[in-house]
Amino acid sequence: MGHLTAAPIDPAVLTARIESPAHGAIASFVGQVRNHHGGRAVGRLEYSAYGPMAEAECQRIVREAEAEWPVRVALEHRVGGLEIGDIAVAIAVSAPHRDEAFAACRFVIEAVKRRVPIWKKEHYLDGAVAWVDPTGSPLDEVPAS
Repeated sequence: MGHLTAAPIDPAVLTARIESPAHGAIASFVGQVRNHHGGRAVGRLEYSAYGPMAEAECQRIVREAEAEWPVRVALEHRVGGLEIGDIAVAIAVSAPHRDEAFAACRFVIEAVKRRVPIWKKEHYLDGAVAWVDPTGSPLDEVPAS
């Protein structure tokens, strides 16, 4: 199952993938495109990825979470152009109990941000464009023309 998608993400679909009669807890994380970053107004953004490498790393992260906790994990990350309010990433985790569900969900999003080769380009309302480090720092800005 692919973890990268150009299509809108439906968190309910991810939740349906991980539901289990043996699991009493579901934790989720949904990351949306916000209209600001670093004190600047953002109009839209683009996510780029090296697909095969990003998919492989997402698979590793899911397997690691499922090996560490008694959980089932679903993960999707958008690529391409996104507008303010669009879902950029979603994770759903089911587990027998809430502690495992929360721990695994947090592990997955933090690992995705640190390890998966997905790059974000922000388009600011002033016309400038910048690639943004997943930790939040602008990398290379192109000024407005």
